[in-house]
Amino acid sequence: MTHRGEPTQAIDFNDENSNTSANPTFESVLGARLSRRGLLRGGVGTVGTAVLAGFGVSACGGSDDPVVPAEKLLGFAAVPKSLADVVSVPAGYTASVLFALGDPLAAGVAAYKNDGTDGDFDKRAGDHHDGMEWFGLGTDGKRNDSATERGLLAINHEATTDEKLSSFFLHADGGKSTLPRPAAEVDKEVDIHGIAVIEVAKTAGKWGYAPSSALNFRLTALSPIEIAGPARGHAQMITKYSPDGTRTRGTLNNCGTGKTPWGTFLTGEENWFGYFTRGAADDAARGNDKSVTSLKRYGRNQGAASRHGWETGGADDKYQRWNNSKTGASANGSDDYRNEMNGMGYIVEIDPYDKTRMAKKRTALGRFAHESAAFGKVEAGKPLSVYMGDDSRGEYIYKFVSTALWSAADANAADRMAVGDKYLDSGKLYVAKFNADGTGTWVELSLAHAAIAGYAAYGFADAADIAINTRLAADAVGATKMDRPEWNAVNPANGEIYFTLTNNSNRSIDPTGSQYLPDAANPRAYTDMKGASKQNGNPNGHLVRMKEGATVSAFTWDVYLFGAEAGADKSLVNISALTADQDFSSPDGLVFSKATGICWIQTDDGAYTDVTNCMMLAAMPGSVGDGAKKTLSYTKADGSKLDIVTPVGKAVTESTLKRFLVGPKGSEITGLAETPDGKAIFVNIQHPGEGTAMANIGDATKYQSQWPANAGYGAGKRPRSATIVITKNDGGRIGS
Repeated sequence: MTHRGEPTQAIDFNDENSNTSANPTFESVLGARLSRRGLLRGGVGTVGTAVLAGFGVSACGGSDDPVVPAEKLLGFAAVPKSLADVVSVPAGYTASVLFALGDPLAAGVAAYKNDGTDGDFDKRAGDHHDGMEWFGLGTDGKRNDSATERGLLAINHEATTDEKLSSFFLHADGGKSTLPRPAAEVDKEVDIHGIAVIEVAKTAGKWGYAPSSALNFRLTALSPIEIAGPARGHAQMITKYSPDGTRTRGTLNNCGTGKTPWGTFLTGEENWFGYFTRGAADDAARGNDKSVTSLKRYGRNQGAASRHGWETGGADDKYQRWNNSKTGASANGSDDYRNEMNGMGYIVEIDPYDKTRMAKKRTALGRFAHESAAFGKVEAGKPLSVYMGDDSRGEYIYKFVSTALWSAADANAADRMAVGDKYLDSGKLYVAKFNADGTGTWVELSLAHAAIAGYAAYGFADAADIAINTRLAADAVGATKMDRPEWNAVNPANGEIYFTLTNNSNRSIDPTGSQYLPDAANPRAYTDMKGASKQNGNPNGHLVRMKEGATVSAFTWDVYLFGAEAGADKSLVNISALTADQDFSSPDGLVFSKATGICWIQTDDGAYTDVTNCMMLAAMPGSVGDGAKKTLSYTKADGSKLDIVTPVGKAVTESTLKRFLVGPKGSEITGLAETPDGKAIFVNIQHPGEGTAMANIGDATKYQSQWPANAGYGAGKRPRSATIVITKNDGGRIGS
């Protein structure tokens, strides 16, 4: 996920660009109800508030929207682009705030005042609600996969809204933006990271969450977590906290999600590296060993400053862990935190039904800036496949294939974490190489590959070394550099895999430095104007989709959809010929509905936010190869021609793609979970008001956003990330 509110934050860790490998980039191989109806009738308006018995969320009464008698997918009227500070959805739909930053999730925790004086954030909703999954509950409070009116939501809390160092909406005066940081401020900021599991239910037709449910829990950036898979106990995992390298503390910068076939929650650790600092002379302190190569490849050069300065909170061990420098005298790192960063960057498995079970970092799935983890088609007697992307410029697309063959009996096993051990701790990890002809190869990352065994830039020792330093192994085999692979999702209709490639400022037809040429899978390099500002590269992003071949190492692919403004040039930019009801920029979140087959596309944009806030679109995609090849012809600075031929999916129509939702000012739309009947979806509104300047913390009239307070939800006027629930007024399925 990206933080792309305005003004641009001082440090944008999503734009990290540590892939300096010489790999081919492709050319060489080639509560408060918010409705659109209300918006169209005069903007924000006032929303009545009623506290639901046992829940404490806002909602309001009936609707005069017309009843739609028959289902037609994508039959709703497209929501227009908007710069209003509201959530707008189609006529006939209702969006209610369910769970916002600071909301209590344990008995005895006070209501959120939202003035910067609140504490106990390890017992409240965290910040920057992100990926999310639904886990059904029966009347007995236990797992029931078919339940539609009671369940658990497992929610990622990715980060916090910040300017300079401080997470300023959390602190009464905006917090301290110079070092050292006060311990009390650091403690708040650490606790708003991680994940939350909350109980939700539909009562008398209205959804709410149960703030005192015994099933609710939080994991923060300090919670004990077990290291599982090949990296468990490895020398590179040894720290002062865990001298045997089997545990770490916390999960951090949680972005996309996944749901296992056995009913557990997967969360991806994305841009964790920016939370750590390194001393200015740390390379020499480490003897310039191969750990220096690893640290640089993962975005931590010596002298790198941390995002929030948490390491300055005090002498306590919980603050010093954020200093990734070699400060101790030991040979193995058991007296400092030189290896601490190696404990971050994984897919983490959590049992949402049992808060007593320790979460596990599944290191066999590789270490990088993880977004979501999507399972391929699940078939008895065959291995499981998990697809993942690395969200940084020029990074790669991955696949993990389990050693164990799927047994249907494991779907309902009593010990869900033991099932995770079986399928996620042993297998083969692959990285994708895209060919210009629409074919591709999954390359196994193993010491059996000569390029990895003999990689001069980094001497791999064993399988654990590859799991910890996955990016370097992918460099070694010449994986294809992509335009920031974000979320991915598998089409339940045909098993094809979709990836959002959110944007990339480093594409150029005349590359210099770290830039690289466009290629077939990342074919655009153009200038997009935002007012008077030029945005170069691939500012609007695109979606690529893949179809597995006859062998585990083969696939075919095409570009499903290009983000663009409707009025942009159709030969090089608006290749998908998007209309005003379809145009978008910077695709990020991506979820297929299992109930309807709709592909939900969410944006995290900075390129088009002078025209519209971020949005969510509904799509009915076809399949790989349903379109044709297209040639993009560029003229380089020296007058020579550069032609890129790329396979492009079938043209979209008003019946196959349209805008469903537009969010408040400064927000990103991210995360989607649905009830099994498809009649309720849960969506996250992340960091509304992100562009607010800290200097204006005392003047609510100068906040970029006041959502959700301006919609009648909660105390105070400081903007809050929140989960909303969307239902159809006629009781139908969402998207019809």
